[in-house]
Amino acid sequence: QVQLVESGGGLVQPGGSLRLSCAASGSIVSLNMGWYRQAPGKQRELVAAITNGGNTNYADSVKERFTISRDNAKNTVYLQMNSLKPEDTAVYYCNAGLFRGLQRLRDYWGQGTQVTVSS
Repeated sequence: QVQLVESGGGLVQPGGSLRLSCAASGSIVSLNMGWYRQAPGKQRELVAAITNGGNTNYADSVKERFTISRDNAKNTVYLQMNSLKPEDTAVYYCNAGLFRGLQRLRDYWGQGTQVTVSS
């Protein structure tokens, strides 16, 4: 019912920055939002998350470098990525979750956007 479309990926040199966007087809007001990434041969990992109340958490590997934010009026979530490293190279996926307490009732995924950090 909720479609997610990521944009903003691309090729960037180490130390550079990118800003990813995730546009939802409907309201995200009640949803917890997150950015995940997956590199070849590696598990998909949570990079950053933001709850419907605005609380955030980050993977240790990106803390102090990445910032997740949301604009509920635009039904959009952002991931600002600074000081990029080659190990940040991955496909980045937007996720939306509807929870009742600890139970995930709905789970939506975008198609992914490629981020490549290389000189």
